[in-house]
Amino acid sequence: MSPASNSVAPDSAQQQTLAAVEGLYDTYPFPPEPLLDEPPPGYNWRWNWTTAYAFCSGRQPANKTPRILDAGCGTGVGTEYLLHLNPEANITAIDLSSGALDVARERCRRSGKPGDSDRLTFHHMSLYDANEIPGEFDLINCVGVLHHLPDPTRGIQALAKKLAPGGIMHVFVYGELGRWEIQLMQEAIALIRNCPSDGAPENPYEDGVKIGRDLFSTLPEHSALVRREKERWSMENTKDECFADMYVHPQEVDYNVNTLFDLIEASGLEFLGFSNPKIWTLNRLIDKAPHLIERAQQLPERDRYRLIEILDPGSISHYEFFLARPPFTVTDWSDDTTLLNAIPQINPCLDGWPGQAFFNPDYQIVKPNDLEFQFLQGCDANPGTTTVGQLIDSLHIPDGSNFDLSTVRQLLTQQLLILTPPV
Repeated sequence: MSPASNSVAPDSAQQQTLAAVEGLYDTYPFPPEPLLDEPPPGYNWRWNWTTAYAFCSGRQPANKTPRILDAGCGTGVGTEYLLHLNPEANITAIDLSSGALDVARERCRRSGKPGDSDRLTFHHMSLYDANEIPGEFDLINCVGVLHHLPDPTRGIQALAKKLAPGGIMHVFVYGELGRWEIQLMQEAIALIRNCPSDGAPENPYEDGVKIGRDLFSTLPEHSALVRREKERWSMENTKDECFADMYVHPQEVDYNVNTLFDLIEASGLEFLGFSNPKIWTLNRLIDKAPHLIERAQQLPERDRYRLIEILDPGSISHYEFFLARPPFTVTDWSDDTTLLNAIPQINPCLDGWPGQAFFNPDYQIVKPNDLEFQFLQGCDANPGTTTVGQLIDSLHIPDGSNFDLSTVRQLLTQQLLILTPPV
């Protein structure tokens, strides 16, 4: 399905579509993750204010008590992480489905700490009505929502108005090239569902799930739809809630790079970059042809991204990226004096630290050498007080070994460090 136009659809049509989306999620609250009586496991660094802001700006945020909006919270899986990863934040969560919100409230109540309820507020509303929430937000999380609106442009513009100057928004929307098989199965289910049957469930979404399950079990093994389902989606689609969200959704807009950047431009916000940047490098696709990479680097940024998704269409099923409301400053650490006088701290999203082998924010294993480990230990032992230069001077560097500012920049690139600029 191609993206909706920038024009606002008639209210009656908008409301009819929103009611259908609400009906789906009241029937199948999503995501269906189990409720826990303890904090959620692991982390998503994009939901940690300090780490997300540092990724976007290159530095520690000055604001230690941010306001966060979870725009389209569903059953509260992301809200729960936002609550636990940002203990000083005030969080507002909104969703169109009252059924999903009931689950979200219970989820956060069960896993929360005393006092969490004082800094968490839920509202039953559409993204279109975000203007009804008082104040502005430093971080807006909008994952898997805009593409389910009848007019995503209207939705992102409503959220943009709630973003504080210098604030950031994390967005996740679907990509058309990596979801072709889903689009086809959605259409097949819809065609059959439109034909009446005495044995069909009364609920149209339950009927759609049954049709889809029957189709997958009946189609031959060599079917491209069956193969793609088994290769990519079958593990999560064991639950009917996931199957319905993927194949029976009444409203979906899928993007390509060109239409994505049209959406971003319409928001009036600044594009800061994709939050999974390794996907968006030509080197991973054509590293054996450096002459082609050199030529492609001359392309405008948007065209380079388009080239990457064209060359690897099956892998890019979604886009996740950060936007900012100007003015937004990105710190440049190329000046040695500035870097030497910066205050480093350990990224809070490192699983397994302070062991000598741990996971970085993207859950990739990291094994620092002895000097790198010493430096990281120094950051952890003296948070907020010791400069990069002082820590380097404190290292016990054996003859023939080397540790300099280039190593610090490598640690910074790996998101192991977060720096506070010198005053």
